[in-house]
Amino acid sequence: MNRVKICGITNLEDALISIESGADALGFVFYEKSPRYITPKDAGLIIDKLPPFVEKVGLFVNVDAQTINSYMQESGCTLAQIHFEAPLELYNQLFVPYIKVIRAKSKEDILNYRDEYRLIDAYCESYGGSGKQLNLDWFKGVDCSKIILAGGLSELNVSKTIDYNFYGVDVSSSTEAYKGKKDRKKVIEFIKNAKYI
Repeated sequence: MNRVKICGITNLEDALISIESGADALGFVFYEKSPRYITPKDAGLIIDKLPPFVEKVGLFVNVDAQTINSYMQESGCTLAQIHFEAPLELYNQLFVPYIKVIRAKSKEDILNYRDEYRLIDAYCESYGGSGKQLNLDWFKGVDCSKIILAGGLSELNVSKTIDYNFYGVDVSSSTEAYKGKKDRKKVIEFIKNAKYI
């Protein structure tokens, strides 16, 4: 059974639909160039109304540790998702739990940080939510128990990931009616197919 993160949450309705459908985590994009961008204040207003036991993940691109710490505190997010090649110094300055993102160009890339929980996404020039898919064959014979898979997953193909025993899956664009707004049916179907088939 995959754990599921629904990313690109911009409103309370989408957050609650995701949780009620069985999502384990919600993602809030603190990257101003993204169409799914949300301010830490607005994310906090949503997070304040959520039930317990849901991971709240803040997504960051090309910012310093002070910004990450500040946004996490203001929003109430519980895990920082670092979507860029940050120096070790940055991680040492964080006051919050974090997860690194590998934007994989090749099979070799997925072995980076193999002793850590990490999120692996398909490489693209933009950051996240591109819908570009990774080659599942890269993961054959690999210990995927600490990998959260992202990139090009949808309600139509996510069931194919179950046999790999990924720690979890992360989805954004394929569960949307349009950028920044979820499609209830797609969210429900994605979670059902990720967890229960």
